[in-house]
Amino acid sequence: MLVRLILGLLMTVVGLAVAGKRVAFLYQLIKAGQPDTKRSNELGARLFAQVREVFGQRKLLKWSVPGAAHFFTFWGFVILASVYLEAYGALFDEKFAIPWIGHWAVLGFLQDFIAVAVAVSLGVFTVIRIRNAPERKDRASRFYGSHTGGAWLILFMIFNVVWTMFFFRGASSASGNFPYDNGAYVSLGVGNLLEPLGHSTTEVLETVGLLLHIGVMLVFLSIVLYSKHLHIFVAPINVSAKRLPDALGPLLPMESGGVAIDFEDPGEDDTFGRGKIGDFTWKGMLDFATCTECGRCQSQCPAWNTGKPLSPKLVIMNLRDNLFEEAPYILAGTEHEEARPLVGPETDGGVIDPDVLWSCTTCGACVEQCPVDIEHVDHIVDMRRYQVMIESAFPTELGGLFKNLETKGNPWGQNNSERLAWTKDLGFDVPVFDGELGEDVEYVFWVGCAGAFDDQARKTVRATAELLHIAGVNYVVLGTEESCTGDPARRAGNEFLFQMMAQQTAETLNAVFEGREPRLRKIVTTCPHCLNTLSREYPQLYGHYEVVHHTQLLNRLVRGGQLTPVKAAEDGPKVTYHDPCYLGRHNKVYTPPRDLVGAAGAQLTEMPRHADRALCCGAGGARMWMEEQIGKRINLERVDEAIATDAETIVTGCPFCRVMLTDGLVQRQSEQKAENVDVRDVAQLLLERVKTPDSSAPKV
Repeated sequence: MLVRLILGLLMTVVGLAVAGKRVAFLYQLIKAGQPDTKRSNELGARLFAQVREVFGQRKLLKWSVPGAAHFFTFWGFVILASVYLEAYGALFDEKFAIPWIGHWAVLGFLQDFIAVAVAVSLGVFTVIRIRNAPERKDRASRFYGSHTGGAWLILFMIFNVVWTMFFFRGASSASGNFPYDNGAYVSLGVGNLLEPLGHSTTEVLETVGLLLHIGVMLVFLSIVLYSKHLHIFVAPINVSAKRLPDALGPLLPMESGGVAIDFEDPGEDDTFGRGKIGDFTWKGMLDFATCTECGRCQSQCPAWNTGKPLSPKLVIMNLRDNLFEEAPYILAGTEHEEARPLVGPETDGGVIDPDVLWSCTTCGACVEQCPVDIEHVDHIVDMRRYQVMIESAFPTELGGLFKNLETKGNPWGQNNSERLAWTKDLGFDVPVFDGELGEDVEYVFWVGCAGAFDDQARKTVRATAELLHIAGVNYVVLGTEESCTGDPARRAGNEFLFQMMAQQTAETLNAVFEGREPRLRKIVTTCPHCLNTLSREYPQLYGHYEVVHHTQLLNRLVRGGQLTPVKAAEDGPKVTYHDPCYLGRHNKVYTPPRDLVGAAGAQLTEMPRHADRALCCGAGGARMWMEEQIGKRINLERVDEAIATDAETIVTGCPFCRVMLTDGLVQRQSEQKAENVDVRDVAQLLLERVKTPDSSAPKV
């Protein structure tokens, strides 16, 4: 008894010393990141996130089979902590039982049940890893680029935890020291098998099993702290420190040293974006350390799925590797003269290749799927900010975009005098803001640059305006008072240009809504990018508005009876709906557009990737104005998915998506495919089925 006590305590002291040294290093390294002061507010919401995502495993359970296996494995770690409490108690007292509950059969059953569930889960993980091995599936494997050897080691160590647990508990049962008379069915069964060996033998086996069980845990602890499975400990912290928007939310404002940068008078030492690994915030560094290399982000990334070099997983892994490379210099507070460039060609030793950085569409699929709440898009945009504003290194096409935004106030470079061209020949007068917002006006209809200048988007705006007119909604448009919200500039990394444009637009809107409280400052728009920027990002600039997407408002009008669709034949047109990223994942608007499709009498056939797993059209992140030089065009991939549904019409709710899908469809039709398919907005589909005030005939 004394020998095993001494050995057990000695092993523990050594194991904890090794682990403690690593913990101290990681704490000091992450603490050395730039300040981020907004990660401890809304404690109630953060507690709820912890319960739902860590203990409830919400995101992991979206992937049913591996999710269930991980669910049982996680709870195995939680529940089997009680077994280790019993094990350490047994070092001091061979008949130790946890006070109050230590002889409760339910606890014994739960311990054995979860251990068996973990063992079964290990089998599931083994099959998944063999079936999806990068050696078999290459880039199609979500484990491509991951450290698979380390993953197998972890599975082996978990297996060791399970079998040593049953060995120790079985020998304890055979020796008469086990605290449970029933319930712990596996442990008691093992004890029955060992009992014929005799009491003296089983006592020796109990000591061996106890020390093995403790030793495996201590070795496992060090392996976890020195490997990518560090997430076992830091993931709950990362989840608690996550951003707390509804859906993916706005991009964060640029800060330096934890303080927002004043672009009118920036400080001499202000850091613009991320030019080196030490520029990231502590939350960014925590993100890098938290990555599980599970590849769920990679499997959903539109860039990766179309042959481009961007993998959100590999971006985080490369940043993590660079963080540990530079750790001695970061902790010492010194510059590393031979540090690798954070962004640069791989041939020059760059951590992130420019082709990787500029392939991102900011669709947010990676963030949506990440089970540990890593904020990939924020880090990519922050690196873009440094490249644009400090290095002036960005794709040449963006130079034209920035010039158009600066000189014309829109990405298309059109004259602002043409902003009302879409209203011609509508058959009714579109009310234009005349300097004073009447009390009877409920909405400002934000047309957006696409709605004003793109021929396809104009059809959406016209259909929406006509539906609002039919429904008797009082609204005004701003006409030439409108300007770009700045969304493409911000996603491209030109934060200075965004700030300039956003402040101008916010001032315009604040003047329009002067005298109205924020909840009555209502805006409706057909563009999800405008929706996201006006409603989620303008509050950073003191612009507070109630912004809705046109599909949300039209759905309310249909439900309220202001719009009455003509009953369609049972065999209405077959359509498939493409979820815009900035409407769906970024703002969680999935149901209203689909409701309108049903109201229009159409038969909806979903693409395999839809709702929160929808594939991007390829236009976001300012990619609308950049050429795709690598791999398959994202819009073609999406159009191919739509064509495969045999739908007659592809419907969407975003002007950017409409442009991209139309371009892709035109290319496929030039190849004699899907020649009778067209692309339309949900509003157009609805308009064809709505009764006008003076006619029962459908309006086309």
